[in-house]
Amino acid sequence: MGIGGISVGSLLLILLIVLLLFGTKKLRNIGGDLGGAIKGFRSAMKDGESGKDEEEEKDPARLSEDTTVQSEKAESQEQSRDRSSS
Repeated sequence: MGIGGISVGSLLLILLIVLLLFGTKKLRNIGGDLGGAIKGFRSAMKDGESGKDEEEEKDPARLSEDTTVQSEKAESQEQSRDRSSS
């Protein structure tokens, strides 16, 4: 008994029929295209993950810049209030 109840002889017969229908050149091209698609998908997944990491690293910097700008604005407003009350 083979895979899923299909014997080894049946699998070989199916492989022979597929080879006769499509030919080795066409099957080789299909295999190469499928391999290229898988490589592209994997590299895109890695790029997506590294992009998320970069965004997470940038967010704390943005937060610290925003708080710095806000504190500077608050200080300048306080100084302008002190000048106007004097």
